[in-house]
Amino acid sequence: MDKIAIIGLGYVGLPLAVEFAKKYPVVGFDIFQARIDELKNGYDRTLELTTEELQESINQGIHFSTNLDDLRSCTIFIVTVPTPIDASNRPDLTPLVKASETVGKVLKKNDIVIYESTVYPGVTEEVCVPVLERISGLSFNKDFFAGYSPERINPGDKKHTVKNILKVTSGSTPEVANKVDTLYRSIIQAGTHKASSIKVAEASKVIENTQRDVNIALINELALIFNTMGIDTGEVIEAAATKWNFIKLKPGLVGGHCIGVDPYYLTYKAEELGYKPNLILGARQINNGMGKYIADKTIKLMIEHDTKIKDANVLVMGLTFKENCPDIRNTKVIDIIEELQSFKCHVDIYDPWVDKAEAKLHYGFELIGNPFEYDKKYDAIVVAVGHEQFVSLSSENYTKLSRVIIDVKGIVKNPTWRL
Repeated sequence: MDKIAIIGLGYVGLPLAVEFAKKYPVVGFDIFQARIDELKNGYDRTLELTTEELQESINQGIHFSTNLDDLRSCTIFIVTVPTPIDASNRPDLTPLVKASETVGKVLKKNDIVIYESTVYPGVTEEVCVPVLERISGLSFNKDFFAGYSPERINPGDKKHTVKNILKVTSGSTPEVANKVDTLYRSIIQAGTHKASSIKVAEASKVIENTQRDVNIALINELALIFNTMGIDTGEVIEAAATKWNFIKLKPGLVGGHCIGVDPYYLTYKAEELGYKPNLILGARQINNGMGKYIADKTIKLMIEHDTKIKDANVLVMGLTFKENCPDIRNTKVIDIIEELQSFKCHVDIYDPWVDKAEAKLHYGFELIGNPFEYDKKYDAIVVAVGHEQFVSLSSENYTKLSRVIIDVKGIVKNPTWRL
């Protein structure tokens, strides 16, 4: 039986490792010892898995490690590291290259390396494979092989888990493509779709989130137009959604490590080849501007309520990029906070899902405790994330703290303003 190594134990790698461990011997590898230690103790900071699920996996034989030697007996390596962008919105392939170097050090004849990280078409064979060859001294498609199967994890979603989402697979030869497909089909209840090539599989992933980004940008732009007209965007969407083929989306912030990042991988490659992807870049510009728009609207409404803006107290509820998960990567709530701070407002941030030390480490923010347990009043409240704790609050809960309620997520009854 093949022994599987999962390289990177974040939101994608850990659930995949645990699922594979039900049928195969698995080594879960990560470069951060603190991450390995907490997993061995049955704790997952991403909250994708419960203590019971982790403990069951450990009992089944999964081995969490930072030790390179523990990878030497593995025959299949699955790389699930992040693929971020830099300050100029260009792909940063550093984690992928370093992970490939790690695998190259233990790669043997007939091993298969499968990548799940989101990339532009060509990265697996043109960037990663040369690294594997250089470090291992082996020849691609002669001594070792590659595959690509894009991740489809949805953080915080307990319904669409890894085994319940259909998986796209591919391989560097027809035989390897069949083996990769069979491997995933053994754990994915929803089934698999075998792509004709690695590049097709890579492209299929990067357009998933690009399509969603463009669609949300349209709704966001419509919201800007309707707000100018004094029309309730939510009511417009409900009316339009009575047509069977209308795509029902809501306006809002577009952050996270997928939708807010992946389109830049495609636009980078397109521009490198001489094509200007105006629609995709335009959508990114609209979505990136929503945080500033919400903050500016908050300032205007405070002025209408005769509030002195300098030293005004504003409560921002929610820091994560989406509801009911602790993920703060590339959260666009930051744009609201920084814009308010640029007006010299004092901003308190409350998010019951976020570890306070992590917020301090990544953004320098000191999160507060539950503001509804204190008597402090605010000049405005911005409900930026739709956590279940916020949905359960009544209108009275909000109005006791402030006269100005900004509802970004459409969860507050009768707010001062709703996006």
